[in-house]
Amino acid sequence: MYQLQSVTQTYERRGNVVTALDTCNLEIPDNDFIAIVGPSGSGKTTLLSILGGMMAPTSGSVSLDGQSLYEMSIDERTKLRGEKVGFVFQSFNLVTWMSACENVQVPLMLSRKPATEQRAHALELLDRVGLSDRADHLPSELSQGQQQRVALARTLANDPQVILADEPTGNLDSQTRQQVMNYLAEFHNDGRTIIMVTHDADTAAFAKRTIRLVEGVTHEVMAVEAA
Repeated sequence: MYQLQSVTQTYERRGNVVTALDTCNLEIPDNDFIAIVGPSGSGKTTLLSILGGMMAPTSGSVSLDGQSLYEMSIDERTKLRGEKVGFVFQSFNLVTWMSACENVQVPLMLSRKPATEQRAHALELLDRVGLSDRADHLPSELSQGQQQRVALARTLANDPQVILADEPTGNLDSQTRQQVMNYLAEFHNDGRTIIMVTHDADTAAFAKRTIRLVEGVTHEVMAVEAA
């Protein structure tokens, strides 16, 4: 479970103080699926970065499973992130000179497992996202949708408890967007917590609940049941 208490994030821009998050209080239980929505500049990506242990808030506390993220050392936080958190980005963040399989192996390289075991696990994950026949292709030889599916497979490499997704369908057409979201829904059904930033209403509809950020303030959006 994530717990955020009075989290505020400010920074300076051209001599002015900008508040990206304003006294944010939020609980995210295990196996939740949250969509974070809001206008550009509302603090969505800032919130995701704080949850991922990549940006210490100006004030307030952030804990994951009772551990205070920003009272840890950098090394401790990096270790926790590697064990519990996976990331999906709009821009895929694949290494251009590595094959699809090698990209999936990247998080496994610190595991000290033999390279053959790493490759076998990476191939299993690529098969899960329907890309076993593209394992040795470079990112430039894959469509955008296929690249995002490689990124999804890489996210699962360390079997994370939490997946943080920043606009995971932002560069995709509608058909591919649906496919990627179906995979994220599967990962949620495995028992994982999904926290997703999106501007797309159809993508947000996959989540169990929606948090709207407006000028750094969180508002939970109540679901409207179909008649």
